[in-house]
Amino acid sequence: MTEKTRSPEFHLAQNALQGLRGDLFQDVFAYRPLRPLRRGAARLPGRAARAEEYLPHGVVVAFALLTLFVAYAGGFGGWDANGEFAWALTGFLPAGAVLLTLVRPVLAWWCSLGMTPLMMLLSGGGWAPWPPGSIVGHTVVMAVVAARTRPRTAAWMWALTALYSMFVDATVAWNSNSLDMLALSGVVVAIVTLVSANRDARREVVAERTVTAVERDRRTLLEERTNIARELHDVVAHHMSVVAIQAEAAPYRVENPPPELAQAFATIRENAVVALTELRRVLGVVRAEDYEAPDAPQPTLADLDRLIDNVRETGLTVEKAVTGGVRELPQGVELSAYRIVQEALSNSLRHAPGATARVEIGYVLGGLGLRIVNGPATGLVKPPAPHPATAPQRGLRPPLSMGAGHGITGMRERVGMLDGEMTAGPTADGGYEVTVFLPVPVAAAPGAAEGEAA
Repeated sequence: MTEKTRSPEFHLAQNALQGLRGDLFQDVFAYRPLRPLRRGAARLPGRAARAEEYLPHGVVVAFALLTLFVAYAGGFGGWDANGEFAWALTGFLPAGAVLLTLVRPVLAWWCSLGMTPLMMLLSGGGWAPWPPGSIVGHTVVMAVVAARTRPRTAAWMWALTALYSMFVDATVAWNSNSLDMLALSGVVVAIVTLVSANRDARREVVAERTVTAVERDRRTLLEERTNIARELHDVVAHHMSVVAIQAEAAPYRVENPPPELAQAFATIRENAVVALTELRRVLGVVRAEDYEAPDAPQPTLADLDRLIDNVRETGLTVEKAVTGGVRELPQGVELSAYRIVQEALSNSLRHAPGATARVEIGYVLGGLGLRIVNGPATGLVKPPAPHPATAPQRGLRPPLSMGAGHGITGMRERVGMLDGEMTAGPTADGGYEVTVFLPVPVAAAPGAAEGEAA
């Protein structure tokens, strides 16, 4: 026997009642103190900032005093000398309910609603069913609880308040002020609920943007590392191939080599071939399905002139300066230096239109220094002048593409891979500067192994 299918209206009512139970009937006596404002939210300097953190508490106390004043002002003259105690209760009870919202908000609402019949009796029947102190106090209590809870709770509080008002109107035969009370409290609670919902939505948006930014940076870093691995594959594979060739040819350069020497070179060649195979396998893991291996050698510093010419064709004025003794560096250093200059110029094109850029390359004893700086954006892009040297010709490679990396993140990853140093930031005149130092061991001698193999 199958269970009878419930209607959507039944599930809606069931969920609503469960929400009512969870919002106003569970954990009524829960201790939930009102938290002060965050340190970063304070806008006043010095000691005033500490006091500003407790601004919400001060606002609640001020409304409690207002409730006390309205209760006494509205009931003044309504009691004789024998009713001074009752007259005092009509002010202190609703004001106490307002103060109770600072620590137990749900209990404060129940106390405010539950003491309303007592307030009506103490007023001598002059106000039904809401004396002046109850109107202000109960409205403030609902506003504070609505600001500290969810919009659904605010709706339930107002609905139960309306239900109580209709019950008293139906059983007590005198003039009623329920309509005034419900209109006032409804407007106040609606405004507070909208403000609270907007505040919570802003917080969620900020939190989501923070998470998105972190994930974007992480994804960008992984993509850049993958690109670096692809680019360095040719460099590392070339050197490993040279090691294997030299190890295979070395025994033939020695007349009657000892068996131990021949075995050592054979082991070196075997390990080089195994390492080369593993390198290709790892590259296959990080390579995307749509990745196409370049059909030209990886660029070096010797290709910078061609890159700068391509940038000049887009309208950006670029100057180049080289200091120190120009020498061949390890291929990984030259590739990274080329990509850093390429990305820096690409950023200048994107973020500083009309600016002038300068590329400085310094060959020093312990490494390579780079400085790429651009002036402030002017918004006026210089029209590119025809450059016959860069015109497409048959047999020449296509111009090198711009923007291969991911900005500053990619630059820092390349510099960190080479144990270098990098600084990037705005200049005093409104431009931007990137300074990089890539260490190169003095003992490094690119091309020596190739010369021996030749």
